[in-house]
Amino acid sequence: MNGLLTLRSLESRRHPLKSSAVSVVRSVFLSCLALGALSGCSESVVEPESPGTQALTSLMTAEQYQNSLGYIFGPGVDLQVEFAPVARTEGLLANSASIAGVSSAQLQGIQGVAASVAKQVVDATHRNYLVPCKPSAMDEPDQDCATEFLSRVGRLLFRRALTEEEITMYVELAGTAASDLEDFYAGLEIALEGMLISPEGLFVIERVEADPDNPGQLRLDAYSLASRLSFFLWNAGPDDELLSAAESGELQSEGGVERSVERMLASPRLTQGMRAFFDDMFAFEEVKTLAKDSTIYPEFTGVTAEDAREQTLRTTIDHLLVNDDDYRDLFTTRSSFMSPALAIIYGVAAQPGWSPVTFPEDSPRGGLLTQVSFLSLHAHPGRSSVTLRGQALRELFLCQTVPEPPPGIDFSVVSNPNSHYPTQRERVAAHLETPSCAGCHRITDPIGLSLEQFDGAGAFRLTENGATIDASGGLDGYEFDGAIGLGQALRENPELPRCLVQRVYSYGTGGPPELEARAVMDYFNDEFAQDGYRLRELLRTVALSSAFSRIQKGPSDVSDSESPENQVADVSSN
Repeated sequence: MNGLLTLRSLESRRHPLKSSAVSVVRSVFLSCLALGALSGCSESVVEPESPGTQALTSLMTAEQYQNSLGYIFGPGVDLQVEFAPVARTEGLLANSASIAGVSSAQLQGIQGVAASVAKQVVDATHRNYLVPCKPSAMDEPDQDCATEFLSRVGRLLFRRALTEEEITMYVELAGTAASDLEDFYAGLEIALEGMLISPEGLFVIERVEADPDNPGQLRLDAYSLASRLSFFLWNAGPDDELLSAAESGELQSEGGVERSVERMLASPRLTQGMRAFFDDMFAFEEVKTLAKDSTIYPEFTGVTAEDAREQTLRTTIDHLLVNDDDYRDLFTTRSSFMSPALAIIYGVAAQPGWSPVTFPEDSPRGGLLTQVSFLSLHAHPGRSSVTLRGQALRELFLCQTVPEPPPGIDFSVVSNPNSHYPTQRERVAAHLETPSCAGCHRITDPIGLSLEQFDGAGAFRLTENGATIDASGGLDGYEFDGAIGLGQALRENPELPRCLVQRVYSYGTGGPPELEARAVMDYFNDEFAQDGYRLRELLRTVALSSAFSRIQKGPSDVSDSESPENQVADVSSN
């Protein structure tokens, strides 16, 4: 009975563990009991103490705004949303959302989107199913109908129940406009447009409260937790069911978070959320500006670039969510998808639309590193790049930072494809002859050289300028030959899964983990390994952790004896 004794001792101690986490441990022990495996249960790992994260005020991304409006108003409303780009911080665009502002020009663009959406919602085509009531008269205000519509829509747009004052304000706005314009729906349109451009709708404002399970600690309030979960897993605001769980208190009751997370992980919307995460992690925003020299790579077009992005995202989602496979095998898998535009680059038979493809065992293609997206993005317009590919691998997949080159470096020997060095291997050797360059290039170039059998557009080749390409390389003491060997070396590198864990946690909480969170990051990594490096299990572990919902106390927070309920994060302090 060691397992049950361990569980009882855990519950009897005043350990600072959320009740939801205790219920997870309980479920693990009961599952093991049913399987007759109590010896394994006694070794279950409890999440270590964590300082938590910052409460943030973050501008929604254009995709999040679009996804949220798509859920609220359905696919019949045309949504064309563009926000100004943000800088990439510590590997993710998501890490910069909390410091992003809205310029006057951008606000004008957002207002244009809001006006277009509001007009469509109340037009004759859509209002019969988007507005749940009929006005008593078409040419004058109707307070009851306006209240019913605006309170329901406002709750979804603001991701919380509206206050009485807010409802009154928007209903009065609709009524005044309806009277002036002698049109009930025109008034509703004005009020809805105001909601769509409200800071409460555009910004995700995380509010905190005292944690009743851990005296002296802060946590996200129920609505903020619902939003953090939803943007993390679905890349959109909470749906009606999740908001109802937050509003009723069910979300933060015992087992409430677990039930909501399980529902969200089982939803088809998880695909939407994880596509957004990997699109960010792989730095695919650069695809929009990717161009190749048409005289050297005439087969590479804008369609090729977009299809390359789509191929990698399809491969990733199919591997990790549809098949529930080991994350590390993404870098060795022979399975992918093919489009007619990509088939030209890959040298395979083209099929209409997207079709599954499996590269044979003797093919040089295997894993994400041999896909056109990685190979073409991390190359020059007219040639491949050993250094860019090596740097990208370390920064995107191992979470390592390669320093910028020192000023005054002469790149002429390396960048001149017509120099007396026939291959890239010979040209980049010049880096190692310069002491100021050698340190960084020793960690990038051996990786990139193993990918030299792929040109700047990602097509396979055996020679360069008539010389046979030597594709041998190395990664952190692991020597290999060619891209297939590189993929295997990367798969076995312990930093590969650790980097994904870091990126997932950062993406979910809005910022990279702090040094004080090292213990909980080790816990996430151990759990990820024990779960077979499966993405859905990692998402579950992070979403259900205390670290995900716990909020750090800042110097401006109230003392333990004061109530911190409903504090709003100050974006300027982040």
